Amino acid sequence: MFYWCSFLFVLGIFAFLDTLFNYGNIFRQVNSVLFMLISLALLIRTTTKIKERKLEKYEERIENLEMNIRTLKEDKKKLNTTADY
Repeated sequence: MFYWCSFLFVLGIFAFLDTLFNYGNIFRQVNSVLFMLISLALLIRTTTKIKERKLEKYEERIENLEMNIRTLKEDKKKLNTTADY
C-alpha cells in the first residue's frame, strides 16, 4: 500500500507541474484517470483490511471465550470430584 500511496504522491506532483508548465490536455486526462483508479484500489484495499481485522478480533474473542469455557468445565469437574469424597 505504501507503493500505491507514493505513486499517488508522484501523480500529484505531476499534476502540480502540469498546472505550472501547462504540458497539455492529454496528460491531464491520463493523470486524472490514473489518480481515480489508484484511489479506488486503495479504498477497496483499506475496506477489505478493515473487514479482515474485524474478523480477526472476532476469532480472538471466540478463542478466549472457548478457553474460559474449558477452564470453567475443568473447575466444575474438580468441584464434583472433591464433593464426591
